[in-house]
Amino acid sequence: MSAHDEEPEYGEDAVPGEAQDGGSGHGAIQVYLLGLLLATGLTVASFWIAGSNIIWGPAIPAALIALAVAQIGVHLVFFLHITSGPENANNSLALAFGVMIVVLVVGGSIWIMGHLNHNMMPMSQMLQMQH
Repeated sequence: MSAHDEEPEYGEDAVPGEAQDGGSGHGAIQVYLLGLLLATGLTVASFWIAGSNIIWGPAIPAALIALAVAQIGVHLVFFLHITSGPENANNSLALAFGVMIVVLVVGGSIWIMGHLNHNMMPMSQMLQMQH
């Protein structure tokens, strides 16, 4: 039995973002090219959906959000190699913490701006106070 006949360390359960040859050589290039192809395709699809009438107008934001989430997944798996394996637990936790911080900052900012807008004095009253 030669070295080429041995089964990879992670067997048949390899994820799409991992090269079968351990991350070097021809397999790694194919993984990155596949990721680039998928990311480019999702970007082109986003621009095409936004600029065409193929999807009902009010559903365009939902379609763009779905394509954005798909592209985030492609980047995480194919370029950052975030998988569900035990060796990536720290990376997954750091990613989840980062997402939580971004959601808190963006959501909190929108919440504060909404309350400020709601509690703002109408323009007519502001002009009367100046005179």
